Order: sequence, then C-alpha cells, then structure tokens
Amino acid sequence: MFASVLIANRGEIACRIARTAQRMGLRTIAVYSEADADAAHVRQCDEAYLIGPAPARESYLVSDRLLAIAKQSGADCIHPGYGFLSENAEFAEACADAGIVFVGPPPAAIRAMGLKDRAKALMQQAGVPVVPGYHGEQQDNAFLKRKAYEIGYPVLIKAIAGGGGKGMRLVEKHADFDAAIEAARREAASAFGDDRVLIEKYIATPRHIEIQVFADKRGNAIHLYERDCSLQRRHQKVIEEAPAPGMTEDLRARMGSAAIAAAKAVGYAGAGTVEFIADGSGGLKRDGFWFMEMNTRLQVEHPVTEAVTGFDLVEWQFRVAAGERLPVTNQAEIPLRGHAVEARLYAEDPERGFLPSTGKLVSLSFPEGEGLRIDSGVEQGGEISPYYDPMIAKVIAHADTREAALDRLDAALRRTIVAGPRTNLAFLSALCRSADFRNGDFDTGYIARHYDELGLDVSGIDKAAAACGAERLIARLRPQPSDPDAPPSPWDIADGFQLSGVRTTTFPIVVNGEPGVALVDFTKGRWRVTVEGAAPDPDATVIETPQTVYVLRGGRQTQVALADFEAGDADHGTGDGAVRAPMHGKLLAVLVSDGEEVAKGRRLALIEAMKMEHAIVAMRDGIVTEIAAVVGSQVAEGARLMTIAEQT
Repeated sequence: MFASVLIANRGEIACRIARTAQRMGLRTIAVYSEADADAAHVRQCDEAYLIGPAPARESYLVSDRLLAIAKQSGADCIHPGYGFLSENAEFAEACADAGIVFVGPPPAAIRAMGLKDRAKALMQQAGVPVVPGYHGEQQDNAFLKRKAYEIGYPVLIKAIAGGGGKGMRLVEKHADFDAAIEAARREAASAFGDDRVLIEKYIATPRHIEIQVFADKRGNAIHLYERDCSLQRRHQKVIEEAPAPGMTEDLRARMGSAAIAAAKAVGYAGAGTVEFIADGSGGLKRDGFWFMEMNTRLQVEHPVTEAVTGFDLVEWQFRVAAGERLPVTNQAEIPLRGHAVEARLYAEDPERGFLPSTGKLVSLSFPEGEGLRIDSGVEQGGEISPYYDPMIAKVIAHADTREAALDRLDAALRRTIVAGPRTNLAFLSALCRSADFRNGDFDTGYIARHYDELGLDVSGIDKAAAACGAERLIARLRPQPSDPDAPPSPWDIADGFQLSGVRTTTFPIVVNGEPGVALVDFTKGRWRVTVEGAAPDPDATVIETPQTVYVLRGGRQTQVALADFEAGDADHGTGDGAVRAPMHGKLLAVLVSDGEEVAKGRRLALIEAMKMEHAIVAMRDGIVTEIAAVVGSQVAEGARLMTIAEQT
C-alpha cells in the first residue's frame, strides 16, 4: 500500500479522499489555488502547497505543476478526484512517466471512453446497446443538421468530449438547430477545449440509470448495482438514489452485465460508471436501455452506493491502484441493503433561474443523526468562489425503505442552515415531498414539468420573513433608558407609558436588494413591525450581522437591511434602465450595439459562469446606450453592462 497521496483536487471531493486516505494511514498532500488558501481541504490534509492563481486553468489544471509538487512532497500516488484532470489520459501517462501512480484507470481506457463517438462504436462492437444517432467524424454544421433531420426530432446535440450536461442541447424543431449547435460548441470548447459534437435521438421519457463498476489489474470485474440519477435540471443531476425505483432483478442483471462488458472492452481497472438511458414510459423494460457514456472516475454520487453496499469506494480505488485484488470478486457476495438518496446542495438562486450565488457563508450548520451523512468542503465563514463549482455539500440519507429515506432526507434538509449565498434548499425539500416522484413516476424532464409545484415560480418577497429581519434591525435603533427629563418618544409606549402624537412610523428597508417599507405600530402598549401587512414569523431562523439580517424560512433566504446601510444600486435591469450582470462571470459576447433599438426579451449579452452560458435579456423596450462591458473580461455580480434608455 502507498505511504502518501497527493490529492489533485479541491473542495468536497478533496476532503472526502483525505478522510479515507488518513484512515488507511496515508500521508495526505493538498494543493490549493490563491482563492482556496483558507479552504477546508487545505486544513484537513497533512501538507498543502500553493499551485497557482484562482482560475482552474492556471492552477488545478496545470499538470506539470501538480507533478512537480508530487515529486517535491514525495507523493507515492496522485488521486485526481472527479472533474479537473480526472479523465485526462495525458495526465495519467505523465504520472506514469514520472514514476507516480495515477489512482484511476489506464490511459488507454480513459481515451477509449473519453470521446463519445468512439466509445459508442466500441460498445456496439462489444454488444452493448446504444442510442440511434450520428457518431461519426464529419463536423460540418450543415451536414449535422441534415443528420438530425434524418434521425428525426427531437434530438440531442452532445459534446463528444463532454459530461455533466455541458455542451448539450435539446433541439425539438429543425428551425432551432443552428442556434443550438453554436451554443453547444461554444460551451463544449470552454469546458473541454473541444467543440466537436454528436447527434442522438432524444428518448421522450428517459430515465438516467447508471451502473457502478469496479475492476482490478488481475482481470476481475464486478458491478455494485445501479443508481438512478433521473432528477435533473439542464442535464445536471440534482437528486440521486440507489437502488433505482422499479428495477427488477432481471433488468439489473442485464444492465450490470452490459456495464461489465463495457469495462472489459477497454481493459478497465479501478472505479468507473457506465451510464445508460432507459425508456421510462410505462415502467422500466427488459430491453429498453441504451449506453450513453462511461465516466472513467469516481462519481459525485458515489455515497449512495457506499450506503447500500457498505463499501468504501475510495479505499477500493487505492487498493486497486496499488495492484491489490478487488476486496470482493464474487458478484453474488455484493450486499444491497435498504435505500439511499443524495441531494446536491448548491449555492444558487432557484428564484432567479438557478444563477450561481457567491459570497461568504455567514452561517452554515448541518444536522446529525442515524442514517445521515454530510459530505462538504466548505465551512462557516468560508467563501463560495465564482471560480469553481458552487456546491456546498451533499446530503445523504439511508433507511430501510425508499419512503423512509426520502423522509429522512427531507427532515435533514429542513434542519440545514445556510446564510449568505442563496441556496436550493427549499427546492430540494420540495422534490423530496413531490407526490409523483415519491410514487416512482418520474423521468429526466420531471423538474421542468413540475416547475410551479416545486416552488420555482415565486414572485414577490417573503413578507413574514422580511418583517422578522426588519424587527431585529429596528430594535437596534431603540434608545437606551435615558435621563427622565429627556423628551418623550414613541418608544415610551412600549414601556407602558402614554404618549400623545405619533402612533405609527415607517422605516425604509432593503429586502433582497429591492426597496421596501417596514411599518412600526406603537399602539396597544407595545411596538409591532409589519411588512406589507405581514407580521414576523416567530418560527423563522434569524442570523444577524452588523448591517444585515438573514431570515431562513422554509428553506428560502430573505436578506434584510435598513436602507441607509445598503450600499450601491440594486437595480439589475429595470428602474433606471441599467442592465447589470446577474452573477460573477466572463463576458462571452455583447449582442447589440450602441444606439440600437431593442424590444423587451431581446438577448443583449452572454455571460459564462461555472462553465455554463447565461443570456442577459432586455427587461423593457428602448435604445441601447452606454455599453460599458468588454468582451472577454470578468464582470462582478451587479456590474453595469449597458443601459436601455427609454425611447423618446
């Protein structure tokens, strides 16, 4: 076994790997960018080395620097985690050339599965079913458009080198193909450095079911059953579970055998996940599944497999990389105990189209209890950076039944406290309670179809939460007991005195960046605060800072400040006509010119954040003026991009 490991990653997965490595007696070596100098994984590991500036391409993706630190620190092996260089065959080869073990599959296997078109050709040769489509070399847009027409709409455009929904577009009409393929290529080039795509038939009611496989260097290969990852938003997994609802023993055996065949076809060793698309119409079917891709690394959602099997998959990775035999080689000996569900807690704002939300974690706490596991790479007081994936934690619940596991997960989410960046807590909790999902009637389009039910169509502020925040802030303004000869004030009413004159007054407040008013009533022997007629909710969770109060109610965060304390202009595209960046990111394009007349809804600019494109649209009719944005530059959340002036 190894004596030391360099963890070539950050955040949650770096902390996860370090836990197992330290339990196994390995010396753990972290790397960090300038933005991660105070990160949790840096403190958790035995040693830590600065690797470069904040952007990943200048730090976590610089393989030469990683290898130099590995040599300097005396690392026996490098564990890449997931993302970054985990599926980079050149990096795996460079590790071998440097005499350092890469904790992952052979470079040839990574290459074979790294390009979706070639992987699908290999799978067809191995007898694994694949989705109909075009997986060839021709990349001319006009040619691909003809192929899409021949396949028949709807189709999926997918990045050949991609994963995680990046570089993927669903096209339902022939007329939409051109714009979709351009967007997919841009996103693929940004995320993977490769803009090539393939075209596949879109399965109308798809279930995303993946098989966890493991192989050693001695020819043994097994599977650790399936995970259902069908609850997705924009092709990004939201909730994962094991086993898959509706799975039969026969179908599990068929999918497991296909996954093992896929692994053996490329000489696999280590942990891998074979992803299938399954036809969910009328329930899972014996012959209704097709190969999508193989992820040649540990998956984000591996904890649900660990929960139902009892195995530590990171430990298995280390043992296989060290040349050991798989701890279990007989498929019949793999246990399947109960049900596990994982929710991905992100710093994002569901009420604003799930835009990433960055900033300081003013408060962060998770519940503890039987059957609960929290995997996180951030701590209270830390920062959610605009440079990396905005994951706060993975919340995993395990129980004897699916219903009990969902109940346990929902309860855990309700007891989780996050203040500062906005989160998807309320959204995740609503998913756990959603009736059709609990009944097993769902597919990858479930979230889009149940938008309203899941609380995503929220308009207006949470008035009771705003009143809570205003009450705390206004209480700070109450005068302390003073000279009995001091002139009376309305606050005296609250102390049981009678006072003629003022009975109510108002305080200007700012709620979630928008102006508001809190009414203070001094009648009836006490003072009371309301916002738009709503009184404070006594059950809300309140976190106070010197200038701001964060109120958490039903998983939804409301941020309240007194107007005098709110710095800057909160307008993001209405009011004075200023068009502001809704998030920190890179400005990819400005789609209008100075003096151009635009209509409400017109696309004005494109911003890339977290490797995803976001369009900025006009919120009113008008004339474009004062374009301040520079294409290619980083823009801060709230930065003025341009102005839409009213037509005269």
